[in-house]
Amino acid sequence: QVQLVESGGGSVQTGGSLRLTCTASRYSNGCMSWFRQAPGKEREVVAALYNQGARGPATYYADSVKGRFTVSQDNAKNTLYLQMVTLKPEDTAMYYCAAGCGGMAWSRPDTWFHWGQGTQVTVSS
Repeated sequence: QVQLVESGGGSVQTGGSLRLTCTASRYSNGCMSWFRQAPGKEREVVAALYNQGARGPATYYADSVKGRFTVSQDNAKNTLYLQMVTLKPEDTAMYYCAAGCGGMAWSRPDTWFHWGQGTQVTVSS
């Protein structure tokens, strides 16, 4: 089992920035991601990253965050980051880190084996 701990959430105004951090207890097959879930809505993928070794990471972003969010990884620390800029009220949600993917359908929650407890992001207008 891989334990994931998220941090960095908070409350900001529209246009603000936050950096989320997810620290994993150990390596888990090279893929990690960020999902979010707003009240009354389904959990949706925000960004995913797959470590391809010498070729560098492959990344995936939801259309709604492209150009505003950047996912990155510190392999030595088993840590995943999500830099979020130009935040909007519709970005308000609980953000979850996930690790260990059972395939390449990264947008599906059931692809991921391990989940963190989440960190709340609130963007006010």
